[in-house]
Amino acid sequence: KMKRNINDSAYLGDLLVTGYSVFSRNRLFGNMLGKGYTVRSAQLEMSMIAEGYYATNSAYKINSEKGARTPILDAVYSILYDNKNPKKVFKKLADKLD
Repeated sequence: KMKRNINDSAYLGDLLVTGYSVFSRNRLFGNMLGKGYTVRSAQLEMSMIAEGYYATNSAYKINSEKGARTPILDAVYSILYDNKNPKKVFKKLADKLD
C-alpha cells in the first residue's frame, strides 16, 4: 500500500477526458456498447482504437494473477470479453456493492 494523490497522476487528464468529454474514444466505445453494439461492430464503426478495451484485458490478467479483488474491472471484462449484457452486468454489480 502506498499513499497516492490522484491530482499528481500523469493519467488524470486521460481519466477526466474519458469521463467527461464527448471526444473520448473510450467513452464513445462504451456508449456504443450501452446502445447494443457488439464489441466488434463498435470497433468497426469507430475506425479508431479505444485503448481501454485492451487495457481492460491487461489489467484483468494482472489482477487475476495477483488475486486482487476488482469487481468493477471484472464486470467490464465480462462485457468486453465474455459478451455479457452490460445492463445485466452493472445491475448485478450494483446489487453486490449495496
